[in-house]
Order: sequence, then C-alpha cells, then structure tokens
Amino acid sequence: MTSISMTVNGKAVTRDVEGRRLLVDYLRQDLGLTGTHVGCDTSQCGACVVHVDGKEVKSCTILAAEAEGAEIRTIEGMAGADGTLHRLQEAFNTHHGLQCGFCTAGMIMSAAALLEKTPQPSEEQVRHHLKGNICRCTGYHNIVKAIMAASGQDVAIAAE
Repeated sequence: MTSISMTVNGKAVTRDVEGRRLLVDYLRQDLGLTGTHVGCDTSQCGACVVHVDGKEVKSCTILAAEAEGAEIRTIEGMAGADGTLHRLQEAFNTHHGLQCGFCTAGMIMSAAALLEKTPQPSEEQVRHHLKGNICRCTGYHNIVKAIMAASGQDVAIAAE
C-alpha cells in the first residue's frame, strides 16, 4: 500500500492505495464519486474523463498513485458550491444532449477541456474533440448543439 494525497473537487484527500489501483477506481470506490464511469477499460469510450491539473485525462489510463499531489476535477466538481449547474450541464439539459446519461459525465468533462482551450469552437472542432468519447444513444447532434450553446454561440449554426 502507498499513501497518496491529492485535491479532488477542491478538497484535500489522503488515502492508502495499492500500486495497481486505477484513478477511476480510486475516485469511484475509495472516494464515492460515481459520476465518473467505467465504460470500456481500454480508454476508447471516454466515460471516465476527468481533469488532472487542468488537463483532460481518461482516468482508466492512469494509476491513482500517478496523481499524487494533483488537482483533480470530476463531474461532481463542475457545479457551483451552491449546487448551481455548470453552463455545460445546463446546456446538455436544455438541448437534450443526453439520453441514458452513461456517457454524459465524460462528454461534459471533455467539452469543458475544449472550451478552456477554444472558447467558441466551430462545429467541426467540437466533433473532432469528441472523437474519443462514445455515445450509443444520442447520435451526437444534440451533444454538439449543447456544447456550442454553452460556448455562447447560436445553436442554429449547428448542422441539422
């Protein structure tokens, strides 16, 4: 066992973990943050995306111990302290960017990383950025629309 410390959604946490423990399992099982999903265990679906020191990371590809000292943000950390939804969460709701919800956390975390780098991305940029995230329900159109709306753009520019 190894003792690791990090900040998760603004709170300092220290726990003992096995060296082989994945960050996704640490978040879900040790910290009870179940919004981060395990979809494929091969880093292809994007359901496990979190931010590690401000960078988008598929948490099934990193050991918890590798995040020692890091600042981690999960979907649970996106809403305001008062529970107010993040603009992406609101947009996904308003523009029907989710159905079953399994991929939603990863989509929102990926979208947040995109909007940090590119505040008003084109539809093509949004679609390209989401290539590492799989949704089996929505067909992506409303997800793209939601992300563009969250960026302050007119969603009518999104292709029908």
